[in-house]
Amino acid sequence: MAGSRAYLDHNASAPLLPAARAAVVATLDVTANPSSVHNEGRAARKIIEDARRDVAALVGAKAEHVVFTSGATEAATTLLSPDWRMGRGVVRMSRLYVTEADHPCILNGGRFLAERITRLRVDANGTIDLAALEAALTAHDKAEGLPLVAIHAANNETGVVQPFAKIAELVKAAGGVLVADAVQAAGRIPLDMSAGYADYLILSSHKIGGPKGAGAIVAQADLMMPAPLVTGGGQEKGHRGGTENLSAIAGFGAAAREALAGLAEIDHVRAMRDRIEDLVIRLVSDAEIFGKAVERLANTTFFAIPGIKAETAQIAFDLAGVALSAGSACSSGKVGPSHVLKAMGFADNLGALRVSIGRQTSEADVEKFETALAALLSRRTDRTKAA
Repeated sequence: MAGSRAYLDHNASAPLLPAARAAVVATLDVTANPSSVHNEGRAARKIIEDARRDVAALVGAKAEHVVFTSGATEAATTLLSPDWRMGRGVVRMSRLYVTEADHPCILNGGRFLAERITRLRVDANGTIDLAALEAALTAHDKAEGLPLVAIHAANNETGVVQPFAKIAELVKAAGGVLVADAVQAAGRIPLDMSAGYADYLILSSHKIGGPKGAGAIVAQADLMMPAPLVTGGGQEKGHRGGTENLSAIAGFGAAAREALAGLAEIDHVRAMRDRIEDLVIRLVSDAEIFGKAVERLANTTFFAIPGIKAETAQIAFDLAGVALSAGSACSSGKVGPSHVLKAMGFADNLGALRVSIGRQTSEADVEKFETALAALLSRRTDRTKAA
């Protein structure tokens, strides 16, 4: 990190990895269009196909089942569609099932009409209510079409990991299709498409240390795909039109290679996260750490400090040289009540702070967080005494 600031907001966007930066720079002088058949075009195409293999390897998929997009939001909007194709045949998805704690790009339903979206409960830990999912799928009218279930693999705010083996079992029994928003999970927990984890995954480059502007749909098989959101010249086997973003895709591939190798260091990241949580509990005896009772990503902690508004705390940390967030960073910079906490049954006015780290997080970063937190709490104590 530049200067002495501590960057603890990896879930919003992970720092660009040196390997990804190098891959991006190496493509800037590649002039040719990857769809051109001459030598230069074939060289550009090879860069994309190499990246496709690297992204596939990260999630245990086949390279030919990876479709590059401009990011996770486009990938989600493409997949969340009532209109699908199997060869030349049409497949209808009549209802979309999501959870109330999903990321907005899932929660808003993509190309589904609002009346065709069912939002399922989560419990106080943020875990999906499996009984509610089973009941909804049992009641689904198959005469109208198939059920499409789209759920985050790991929550972007709390880091809570969903029980996808059980979810997949229920969806398969109902004859439905399962989409996993794996944006936060990729590179932080092992994912294996070959084990039936989900029918489709959504990935994002910049969440794993690649450049912004690239994402992917990863399918378990290519027999059935949604009608394209972006049509054009037939790129990406007709699933996503438009000339591919060569530089961003190259960086995405490099980041995927690094992320796969980095899974071996997850225990180190978890130890760092646990140290941060220990500091919070030691300094704030009445702090609430959300989702702590269930499986979470090793890099994420989401906590509330009673008596201090999240936006006030975030500003204080920022002024002290610590970058963290008050929930999701996908709301145009606005800080407001967390819909995730509301879904978990907490009060609308409860503010929380998210610390999300990575392999690059240092002991100095943790110490800076501790100093900033102690200073914030001293001001809370001063205000309490004054009152």
